Amino acid sequence: MNWLTNFVRPKLQALVGKEVPDNLWHKCNSCEQMIFHRDLTENLYVCRHCGHHRRLKAKQRLDFLFDEGKYILLPLTKPTQDPLKFKDIKKYSDRLKEARQKTKEEDTVLVAHGTIEGLPAVVAAFDFHFMGGSMGMAAGNALIDASKAALEKNAALIAIPASGGARMQEGILSLMQMARTTVAVTQVKEAGLPFITLLSDPTAGGVTASFAMLGDIALAEPGAMICFAGRRVIEQTIREKLPDDFQTAEHLKKHGMVDMVVERSELPKTLGLLLGHLMSAAREERAPAFSGV
Repeated sequence: MNWLTNFVRPKLQALVGKEVPDNLWHKCNSCEQMIFHRDLTENLYVCRHCGHHRRLKAKQRLDFLFDEGKYILLPLTKPTQDPLKFKDIKKYSDRLKEARQKTKEEDTVLVAHGTIEGLPAVVAAFDFHFMGGSMGMAAGNALIDASKAALEKNAALIAIPASGGARMQEGILSLMQMARTTVAVTQVKEAGLPFITLLSDPTAGGVTASFAMLGDIALAEPGAMICFAGRRVIEQTIREKLPDDFQTAEHLKKHGMVDMVVERSELPKTLGLLLGHLMSAAREERAPAFSGV
């Protein structure tokens, strides 16, 4: 980016007579082409040159998925903060403070209720920018609260994981969220309500090993990495070279683990079509009360 810093910016500053912001241009992580910030926003953070889907914040996902960007954020059950008093290089409590200051969010999952193509839906969206989207007690509580809301509102549940796996700073309490979230989404399915997963980049570790693979329908964004263990760990274990597209959404669709790979711009329409089919029977029944996890 030296040519931008050393040549383009001084020329623009001389032309307009004021300081030029640093964030007007973004480099694509895939093709390395420069993209103007307004073009990137209008194209839902998808590169116009190569189609690479950049990672989104949870609120950005909610804004474009719900009809007219209107939704209600649901209050979430707060867990005990730093239950193990964990410390590595930093205290876990300090890591939480830094992540909250950086993202302006309380934790890694937001849950919202609204309509998608006119049909009621509760969406639980992970934010990879908050400690790598790691699943701790707060994320587990969020999935449980989302499941309760879906049952209470007779709505579909849509989970959008973007996670590197369990939150190591919470130890076994983090691993317990795999079972808790599995029970929660299973109750939604048993009530006859749709549970759809939208696998984004990355979906890994304990999230993949729990609720992320339990959807009635599993969608994925193009190029998303979906796995349990990383490529290097697997290659070192089996001592073989894996295919270049291994663990991508397209590879998993080819082998039957993902139902559809959908462009980001087509997601609201696709979800609306699926919900229309899946909820035709569910809307005739009243969802049972949540039995708790």
